[in-house]
Amino acid sequence: MGIRTGQQYLDKLNAMSPHVVIDGEVVSGKVAEHPAFKNVARSYAKLFDMQHDPQHQEALTYTSPTSGDLVNASFLVPKTLEDLQRRRKAISTWAEYSNGFLGRSGDYMNSSLTALATAQKWFSQADPKFAENIRNYYEWARENDTLATHTLIPPQVNRSVSGSEQMGGQLSARIVEGREDGVVIKGARMLATIAPIADELLVFPSTVLRNTPEDAPYSYAFAIPNDTPGLRYLCRTSLYNGGSTHDEPLASRYEEMDAVAVFDDVFVPSDRIFMLGNPQLCNAFYSETGAGALMTHQVVTRTIAKSEFFLGLASELAESIGIDGFQHIQEDIAELIIDVEIGKALIRASEADAELNDEGVMLPKWSTLNAARNWYPKIAQRFPQIIRKFSASGLMALPGEADVNSDARADIEMYLQGKTLTGPERVRLFKLAFDASISGFSGRQSLYEYFFFGDPVRMAGALVNSYDRGPVRDRVREFLHRED
Repeated sequence: MGIRTGQQYLDKLNAMSPHVVIDGEVVSGKVAEHPAFKNVARSYAKLFDMQHDPQHQEALTYTSPTSGDLVNASFLVPKTLEDLQRRRKAISTWAEYSNGFLGRSGDYMNSSLTALATAQKWFSQADPKFAENIRNYYEWARENDTLATHTLIPPQVNRSVSGSEQMGGQLSARIVEGREDGVVIKGARMLATIAPIADELLVFPSTVLRNTPEDAPYSYAFAIPNDTPGLRYLCRTSLYNGGSTHDEPLASRYEEMDAVAVFDDVFVPSDRIFMLGNPQLCNAFYSETGAGALMTHQVVTRTIAKSEFFLGLASELAESIGIDGFQHIQEDIAELIIDVEIGKALIRASEADAELNDEGVMLPKWSTLNAARNWYPKIAQRFPQIIRKFSASGLMALPGEADVNSDARADIEMYLQGKTLTGPERVRLFKLAFDASISGFSGRQSLYEYFFFGDPVRMAGALVNSYDRGPVRDRVREFLHRED
């Protein structure tokens, strides 16, 4: 089959029967037509269509080594530096279309599956069958152009104890029955972003598991269809308020739903299980397979596009009302320029220092990517702050699209014009600034980016513990004993 069209994606989504709960309503069919999911589903459909567009097809696809069909380039196993750069070109093509606001585009989990499928020896430590399963699943996902999301962490109930200790171990998703043909899962997991509009749910190891017998039922990796019996999604309220692309330019396109995944005796067949009951290996699921490196390579590429968007938006705002000549405004624009260039430098440095792993996969340098994923969540919090500073009261003096097209247009033309824009043009620009800086959508974006990889404090600790500081400490010791 190979690459799908947007319509094929939407048709498949509407043919599925997931159990989705949102605002007291159960949605179990035609998900792509529901008001909370319709627009973002069509944004995802556009990504699929771009694969068929002659302008983007070369960047977004490559020829499958098994079927000969065109498949998405995020499934390309990198063997050379050129392969890594080709993957980045594909990722940036999608990211620039969404300006980095689609945080769960298919290339994210595709990158994970691509690395995992090459880690045959690693999976075979637990069971050669797992190695076979992950390879088969990767090839199936590649050839069917699936959109997958994932869920990782236990419910946020009592973080002072492990998932296996919360309410006697009854809350977190766990194995409650083992069968010859699979396992049964019961409990809940957070946080399945885009779950209602995905084809597949990947349930991968939690962040850190203790290597104890009590943690064995919580140690697993598997994949299931989004409408598997017994699987329920409990969604938050949508942050899209039903406005037009004029009034809610970002939320109307990119409002990715977040959901808690509830497993009510969900059966997982054995051929879709990739790891089972091995806490020690689960803890190394990302670091020792290369999945963490390829996933982070995708994320850093996406966040560069998002940084560029905020630089462009801030620059447009500053010029539109004539504040671009003030030094304190230029200082903030300079900050955004630096953020863009640091992101670009980090991604290219990770590629320049890439190395082949034991499986012959060219992986970007992890310590560089690890620095990037610790840096970006913090600096990204400044983006909406800068937009609010530039826009000031202009964010609160915003009539809607209906007003622009009403008898009030003359007042809007006269009193809401900018230095370089007409009144209606300025309103439209500031509506974008509003959605990027003070709307509910923007607040969720800031939270999403801040915790994308987990608790920043724990991430910092992991960076310190994994970074080889020996050579620089040796230089300091050597200097202390020099007598020149």
